[in-house]
Amino acid sequence: MIYMAMGYLHAAIERRLRRIRTLLASEGGQGTVEYVGLILLVSLLMVGMVAAMKGFNGKQGTELADVIVNKIKEAVDKVTFK
Repeated sequence: MIYMAMGYLHAAIERRLRRIRTLLASEGGQGTVEYVGLILLVSLLMVGMVAAMKGFNGKQGTELADVIVNKIKEAVDKVTFK
């Protein structure tokens, strides 16, 4: 009798684990979402840095902000869609 109960419990746990594995394996595209989020975060940080540098009256801050903006514009201009 105890062996039947243990067998039933084992089968129930196996079914549950198989269902969980199937759900976890179906997360295709999750890496893309994470990369897009990371790119957005870096972009926001760079925009904040450029805004902060332009706020300084010093020549170095303005020059650094201009260099960053020009590099971003160059990178965006190189992007082509296929």
